[in-house]
Amino acid sequence: MGDDDAPVEDPYAPGELPVLRYAEEILQAVRTNPTTVVIGETGSGKTTQISQILHKASASLMPDSRMGVAVTQPRRVAAVSVARRVAHEMGVNIGSLVGYTVRFEDCSSRDTRIKYLTDGTLLRECLEDPQLSKYGVVVLDEAHERSLNTDILFGLLKVLVKTRKPTLRLVVTSATLESEKFSAYFNDCPVYHVPGRVYPVELAYATETPKHYVATALETVMDLHCSQGRGDVLLFLTGKDEIERTCAALNERVREMPEDECPDMQVLPLYAALSPELQARVFAPPPRGCRRVVVATNLAETSLTVPGVVFVVDPG
Repeated sequence: MGDDDAPVEDPYAPGELPVLRYAEEILQAVRTNPTTVVIGETGSGKTTQISQILHKASASLMPDSRMGVAVTQPRRVAAVSVARRVAHEMGVNIGSLVGYTVRFEDCSSRDTRIKYLTDGTLLRECLEDPQLSKYGVVVLDEAHERSLNTDILFGLLKVLVKTRKPTLRLVVTSATLESEKFSAYFNDCPVYHVPGRVYPVELAYATETPKHYVATALETVMDLHCSQGRGDVLLFLTGKDEIERTCAALNERVREMPEDECPDMQVLPLYAALSPELQARVFAPPPRGCRRVVVATNLAETSLTVPGVVFVVDPG
């Protein structure tokens, strides 16, 4: 069996994620403390797994079985994509047990017990229901990406975990956070550090200052595609227009080159304004023998982990 026929391991199989090794410790902290801070490094699985860990233990965490887990995300695309991933892992339809609510779109129901939503959406829910009575646990994810909405939520939830009956639990998670300051703000709450999965990284810099960074990035992607072995490519650019133009240019370059010199390439854009259906393609495996090139904003750096990426091109 050749290399191309070898089974491809899912790099984000839930059983392999480091956060699961700390599940009991995190649960015990949430049971015994109003607020818990979890520092989870990139790749630890905190965004997809902590909500499932809390849901599975909901009988011991929540006084009412109708209560659920709310998980905030700083970006709309992250809330939608992660909710879809969690629903897939749990084997349920999105909008049933697992759902999401973002601006102009509510994909949840009365059966939803794990809900991903933007911090602005949770803040609006606070206006309608100051007690957040639908939730037994609130998870503020990516807390280091502070905004006006998250700072207001910090203040509201700090009061709510002290005063609400039945009790509300708060979990603050982040990849990079000044844990001591947050612990002090939330009355010296416990802090748990969860390591990520670290891979060796080799850096290669441009030897000359590029005349135009987009053209140079495109050439770099084509060089990688035609000369390197298996592995997807992630290219960072600044916004929708630049990404769409570059995707079109990459597709054109592949069409123009002889088949024996240029393997198949699947070019996928990723930015916040993209529809959820098109965003979801980034998380699906490519066709056999085809390399994916994901052209994204920094959304793929700060809110989402794109599976399968081996090469990263960053124009800086």
